[in-house]
Amino acid sequence: MYVVGLTGGIGSGKTAASDYLASLGIGVVDADVVARDIVAIGQPALTQIAQHFGSDILQADGSLNRSALRAIVFHQPSERKVLESITHPAIRQRIQQQLANSTSPYTLLVSPLLFESGQYQFANRSLVIDASEDLQRQRASQRDGVSREQITSIMAAQLTRAERLQKADDIVINHGDLEELYQQLDLVHQRYLQLCQTY
Repeated sequence: MYVVGLTGGIGSGKTAASDYLASLGIGVVDADVVARDIVAIGQPALTQIAQHFGSDILQADGSLNRSALRAIVFHQPSERKVLESITHPAIRQRIQQQLANSTSPYTLLVSPLLFESGQYQFANRSLVIDASEDLQRQRASQRDGVSREQITSIMAAQLTRAERLQKADDIVINHGDLEELYQQLDLVHQRYLQLCQTY
């Protein structure tokens, strides 16, 4: 099993890159999707979260009230650590299962916090999709409709652009249009196909 960890800052083009590589037949494990799945109704992690934080963090239908939980952990670092102690092991286990079940030549592990979370340890190589911080802000604002303050807060929780680039094995610069992005991805895709054959 050959794994490429794909990451980048908010608005860098991670989703466009992973969607394109998926269209070429590459399996994708998305850490954000896994993080949502492990706190779905009926999942053990949600039960543990509700037991610790109380029923106020649940919606009327029993699903997680993310904004209520976020308000607690944002202002109380000790509570954030409790939340992470519940969710991180479940996320790691689910990622490992999904990677093991992948049948494509190599598999992408898409994670906005690949390095910060330690998920890079699952990967043989890391691929950073890079864009200038101004372009990241512009794309994130247009795509998500979030405020400049929210975008700045998200960026502050991630490695700096320079730190991310320093840790990368491979870098795709995404300052242009999708066609330019796809051309660069075609090159790294061919490289990964060669690397996974010799792995």
